[in-house]
Amino acid sequence: MIPFNPRVLILTANYGNGHLQASKALLQQFNQQGVENVKIVNLMKEGHPWIHSITSTLISKSMKVSRLGIDYYGWSYYLTRETKETALFQKSMTYLGQKKLREIIHEERPDVVVNTFPFGASPIVCSSMGIKNYTVLTDYALHASWLHPKVDRYYVATEDLKKQIIERGINKDRIEVSGIPLRQEFANTRIRARNQPKKIILIMATDSGVTSYIEEMMRTLFLINHCQLVVVCGHNEKLKHRLEVEFAAYSGITIHGFVDNLHDWMAQASCMVTKAGGLTLTEAIALRVPVFIYKPNGGQEKENALYLSRRGVASISNKIEELSKSIQYFIHHPQKYEEIRDHMEELHRSHAAAHIVKDIMHHWNGQFMLASI
Repeated sequence: MIPFNPRVLILTANYGNGHLQASKALLQQFNQQGVENVKIVNLMKEGHPWIHSITSTLISKSMKVSRLGIDYYGWSYYLTRETKETALFQKSMTYLGQKKLREIIHEERPDVVVNTFPFGASPIVCSSMGIKNYTVLTDYALHASWLHPKVDRYYVATEDLKKQIIERGINKDRIEVSGIPLRQEFANTRIRARNQPKKIILIMATDSGVTSYIEEMMRTLFLINHCQLVVVCGHNEKLKHRLEVEFAAYSGITIHGFVDNLHDWMAQASCMVTKAGGLTLTEAIALRVPVFIYKPNGGQEKENALYLSRRGVASISNKIEELSKSIQYFIHHPQKYEEIRDHMEELHRSHAAAHIVKDIMHHWNGQFMLASI
């Protein structure tokens, strides 16, 4: 039992959708475990809207031009991967974030701060104000920006990540292998048998970079025997309309915009073609959906893809013909699905969000009791 209902502040960013979805999953669990005062704050957007707008645009454009070999986001990621001390931009973001974060903390008065995005300002500000801060890594690859000596506790996806963080000098007792938090819709969805007469290939067309190749990909995958395509465009209504016009005569293709029951579509799919965001990959692992990744974006997505490829749960292709052949082989060799499912079973951490929240409250409660003596 906790001595009183703590106030929880979850700091996130919407560079991609994964950080925000992880935050929502944690909010769900805090509420379910009786913690009512929980607030999610997009620190960069609220604190520095013009910088947020510029960086969001740059990241979006980088995804598009990376297909042409100009991958400045990926270059930046690898340049700063080992140590953030050399990254002038990271230092400036930490400095800017501190002022806004102090304002938010004075207003919200949290007892606990949880980070689902690597804000360097958070451990600095929280430690100076006597507030416990916890970091939830939302990828399968480690970047130095996640690490700070004043983070009280880390929650990571795999034992491999824990070992890497220990090698960076962080005490093993401050690292919990929890898995990446998923919303309850994914954590509780029943895994179904994929025995439909026609196999469903689910294509996630939510990445801004897909517009340069999505039609060619759909035409190629449509030729695979005994398959139907389900394409999800997310909030990109322009792309949805374009594809609906282009493929109006194709009876085996279904096109959606944003769907609020993505977990149901994933549960029915025989496989999915997607980008390599940490949350999307974790959702696929939870529902045992084999993943095919086409030209992963440089940076954490590429590293996520490489890690899961090594673990036998994802396939990477850099040409559409290569992607088609990989999916055809998978579709026509049922035993391949069983192999992938076994590898996913090894990686899956059930109810990660519940685990993280329970551990945070246990850790915070222990610290609170000590401070009260």
